[in-house]
Amino acid sequence: MTIGLWILGDQLSHQHAVLTNLSPATPIILIESLAHVRVRPYHQQKLVLVWSAMRHFAQTLQAQGWPVTYAEAEEFRSPLLAWIEAQQITELRVMAPIDKPFAQQLATLELPCPITIVPNNQFLWSAEEFTQWAKSRKRLLMEDFYRASRKRFNVLMDAGGQPIGGSWNFDKENRKPPKKNDPTFQPPAPLWFEPDDLTQTVMQKVRDLDCPTYGRLDRFGWAVTRSQAQQVLAHFITTRLATFGPYEDAMVTGQDTLWHSLLSPYLNLGLLHPIEVVQAIEDAFHEQQDLPFNSVEGMIRQVMGWREYMRGVYVYSAENYGYSNWFGHQQPLPDFFWNASQAPMNCLRQCLDQTERLGYAHHIQRLMVLNNFTLIAGIAPQEIEQWFHAAYIDAYDWVMQTNVIGMGQYADGGMLASKPYAASANYINKMSDYCKGCQFNPKVRVGEKACPFNFLYWDFLDRHRKKLAQQGRMSFILANLDKMPETELEEIRQLARTWQHG
Repeated sequence: MTIGLWILGDQLSHQHAVLTNLSPATPIILIESLAHVRVRPYHQQKLVLVWSAMRHFAQTLQAQGWPVTYAEAEEFRSPLLAWIEAQQITELRVMAPIDKPFAQQLATLELPCPITIVPNNQFLWSAEEFTQWAKSRKRLLMEDFYRASRKRFNVLMDAGGQPIGGSWNFDKENRKPPKKNDPTFQPPAPLWFEPDDLTQTVMQKVRDLDCPTYGRLDRFGWAVTRSQAQQVLAHFITTRLATFGPYEDAMVTGQDTLWHSLLSPYLNLGLLHPIEVVQAIEDAFHEQQDLPFNSVEGMIRQVMGWREYMRGVYVYSAENYGYSNWFGHQQPLPDFFWNASQAPMNCLRQCLDQTERLGYAHHIQRLMVLNNFTLIAGIAPQEIEQWFHAAYIDAYDWVMQTNVIGMGQYADGGMLASKPYAASANYINKMSDYCKGCQFNPKVRVGEKACPFNFLYWDFLDRHRKKLAQQGRMSFILANLDKMPETELEEIRQLARTWQHG
């Protein structure tokens, strides 16, 4: 009997659930599938990251003595069949895919040997553990899950079993706007890496692809090995963590990364495990004594709270979750999402240009600019979800469905979030410097200079008043809508219709 191991492209973990239980003589295969990348026009930076990381991981395994086959093919089945025959594989083992579409594809893959699916171990909570937690709840609130995680893993807890600092959540201290025109507001440069020969080969392959792609590949600096990913983690803790918290929601022209960690691509590929990130940050807090607790808690909440919760909801939700459309939005995605230079508002242009260059934008740029705009403009949630999936270097089905369909678009009607993340231009003007470089006025909601975020926002509230009235947290803002003169409201409606229908 010969066991073979197929390692998927987002399972590049040194603690791989199958790898750690096999003999070093076990045949291993990794496959680059062109059919897999033809599904949507993926960002060139993402394709380079995944394929280069896969190739480097294969090299590492080979250096450790594993017999590794690395295949480049149109699809998965042909190289699998050839490898199974050549290695005389009688059982194929695969760690469970996170993404449901790939799990379905794997289930229908006809091979001459049985496939054994081993539980995925790249998260703190297994799928079964989250499901068990969720079934015992009347509501699925992230805050409840986050507290359960802190208790379960004894993270940032005192000797008496209470949260350090006397509170579970210090988010209120992490909403400072940028210091506009302040020369001291200078985040440290992120840690980038020069592409080695292997990465440069992949870059050329991506440039030569005969299928549509997105974004630019002027330069590439992402980590492609576990060692490099560990360096990014250490660099974040040393140079960025202290100021991460207060300004994690800020947006500044010319500052692509601010104090953000840039760790999500490596967590989602398996190069880093969430427990090592959490432990490294907690250890630094206890050792250094001078790290601001709001920054430490805020980052840990992102990793062991929000990230784990999003994956859990994805696993727990119904198979048709991705088709949710609670508001019934049907507008097509504007063409300027694929060409940042055509974006009419400066905030959109800045976020989209950054995305084109890096395949990256931080969570507030994604939520309160891009998702916010498409929500209030009535864009079909599936269209913006597909764009996010293609555009971002850390995007996968499990990430995008919950973050875009659930949180960003509120298309699930409140299963994940307690209210829609809809806002006028006032929020963007407060938390960024984008508005000062824009043709529109963020303080005007009707007229030629009115910011579209303003009239689209109020039109969104007006269009969905009945549904939104069911959400308790929306009563205050709906009361403001009721105070608006009918003449102004009618002008808002007309501006929104003109914008939506050209």
